[in-house]
Amino acid sequence: MPDSRAAPQESLLDASLGTTQENLGTSSLTDGQTLSKEPLSHALKLSTPEKVKDAQLNPPEEALWTTRADGRVRLRIDPICSQTPRTVHQMFSMALDKYGDLSAMGFKRQGTWEHISYTQYYLLARKAAKGFLKLGLERAHSVAILAFNSPEWFFSAVGAVFAGGIITGIYTTSSPEACQYIAYDCRANIIMVDTQKQLEKILKIWKNLPHLKAVVIFGDPPPTQMPSVYTMEEFMELGNEVPEEALDTIINAQKPNQCCALVYTSGTTGNPKGVMLSQDNITWTARYGSQAGDIQPAEIQQEVVVSYLPLSHIAAQIYDLWTGIQWGAQVCFAEPDALKGSLVNTLREVEPTSHMGVPRVWEKIMERIQEVAAQSGFIRRKMLLWAMSVTLEQNLTCPSSDLKPFTTRLADYLVLAKVRQALGFAKCQKSFYGAAPMTAETQHFFLGLNIRLYAGYGLSETSGPHFMSSPYNYRLYSSGKVVPGCRVKLVNEDTEGIGEICLWGRTIFMGYLNMEDKTCEAIDSEGWLHTGDTGRLDADGFLYITGRLKELIITAGGENVPPVPIEEAVKTELPIISNAMLIGDQRKFLSMLLTLKCTLDPDTFEPMDNLTEQAVEFCQRVGSKATTVSEVVGKKDEAVYQAIEEGIQRVNMNAAAQPYHIQKWAILERDFSISGGELGPTMKLKRLAVLEKYKDVIDSFYQEQKK
Repeated sequence: MPDSRAAPQESLLDASLGTTQENLGTSSLTDGQTLSKEPLSHALKLSTPEKVKDAQLNPPEEALWTTRADGRVRLRIDPICSQTPRTVHQMFSMALDKYGDLSAMGFKRQGTWEHISYTQYYLLARKAAKGFLKLGLERAHSVAILAFNSPEWFFSAVGAVFAGGIITGIYTTSSPEACQYIAYDCRANIIMVDTQKQLEKILKIWKNLPHLKAVVIFGDPPPTQMPSVYTMEEFMELGNEVPEEALDTIINAQKPNQCCALVYTSGTTGNPKGVMLSQDNITWTARYGSQAGDIQPAEIQQEVVVSYLPLSHIAAQIYDLWTGIQWGAQVCFAEPDALKGSLVNTLREVEPTSHMGVPRVWEKIMERIQEVAAQSGFIRRKMLLWAMSVTLEQNLTCPSSDLKPFTTRLADYLVLAKVRQALGFAKCQKSFYGAAPMTAETQHFFLGLNIRLYAGYGLSETSGPHFMSSPYNYRLYSSGKVVPGCRVKLVNEDTEGIGEICLWGRTIFMGYLNMEDKTCEAIDSEGWLHTGDTGRLDADGFLYITGRLKELIITAGGENVPPVPIEEAVKTELPIISNAMLIGDQRKFLSMLLTLKCTLDPDTFEPMDNLTEQAVEFCQRVGSKATTVSEVVGKKDEAVYQAIEEGIQRVNMNAAAQPYHIQKWAILERDFSISGGELGPTMKLKRLAVLEKYKDVIDSFYQEQKK
């Protein structure tokens, strides 16, 4: 660690900044002091239409991709998506003109909701930017944030971009080694952490991070005074020594085709890759990607959003942070234990107008409702089942009809509206999901509650959504239509019209940081991004994802088997199954690993031995008294094993051909988890890790065959 706390290392930029004292007040979010509005004149001056038009397009010699953090790219300007390229500061300044007095962020302190306006947000971001400059943030180096969602996350991210740096999120679940990999790769000058636990991770690896100059901790106080470790208050005060004009000079020099954000892939197939996103990627997607999802500007209706998914993931970052600024949304922060059970309390208090969850979040909500229903009285349970049944039928048979039959309206009024209110969705007009496939069972369940789940499709490499569904653009099981102004083509289509999905448009990333070979694999000579996902487009342009090329199983007999449809069929047929993973690459037949639905430890989020209510119900239905995973697996519960075998035989009966049949299967003693290594930070299945971890079980399927 640097040995001087009082005199942080300074960048070349900082050497010319001077030490003019700026009286902007204090950074505390709760101390009641007012930030000076003097810097607003700078923002308004920089946000005039003339200034926006001055944002120079890149000269023709620049390539469509780069792997350098300080590189520039040729923007994919297209007549359909011809928005004048904008920087993040220009986007924020334009929002400030319209939404300055509106609440930008809501957060809870000592049990009370407090709010920050867009004007205050902007001033905090500028103050943070000057703090970063004073700590020595260098151009095209990163500010890494290892923290749960909070106002500090937001204004630090925006401030890092204002200061000419690159914002890089790190998952809070990351090990010290994973933190080191990302912080080293992105050349982080400053790391923001929210707890002592996260600080300890960085202290452990600091000696291996040659570019790291300082750590800022908020949330928890540091255990003792340490060299180059600052509290948020100390950090914000440092910025007072940097004149506003010096920051404006840096802001004025920024171009839309420069990198401002790094999003690291989850590393399910190797080391994480640093996806470089330009200012134009962010500002264009924040506007047009969200428009395709029917997100409203605040002058029509201020959207209210709950922020709880990791901001290191592109979906949450675009949806919560950047789209919020574009349209003047109010973003309310959940508690850090949101996914351990407190999320529903926040939803009830905030009542969002729009909500996004990965499929596992929606599944957890579904399982919770099923548990409550199972414990309800006979009449209440029958009422719920009746209401959901008539509503599901209506939504499946007449999905676009606004004229609902009397029974459907009665069911909604008497039962379903109360369920939605209890979930915090009374005012929610749009519910989104993405990042992984969702089972038909889950989609049908929420349709039965009169909640349509709108899918989006995209990657970190497409700045988030490249396809979107919305209330006006919906088809069950599809990922919606391409965002207007973006393009799609399928390559190497088979007889069923399924091919690799290739994308083009203003959403497409700049390249992978320091990875030229991986960038060339992803982007072809014409600038098309090859996603590695397979899908088909229907006659109306709706996209249906069918699997991943890298996940495609090629059996020893040469059959190409996409695993996802078979895995989903098993989970639909057997509601006791939590995870199903198909095996069979270069093997003579298909086999499958299964895990059972179990409860999660509320503190650690670890899979426990107790079965969920739904799983216990399944056991009872097939004649078993088992209530734990160990009872089923340890004693090889005959009734459950027989029921699972029968369910798999039903899936096999519906298979296209004999090579698609599952011939052997095993139930694992523990459900897949992040800590177990089977799931990535966004709950995606790490197939290679599972193959390695359960190699002995898998080999036993095929050794027995040889005997």
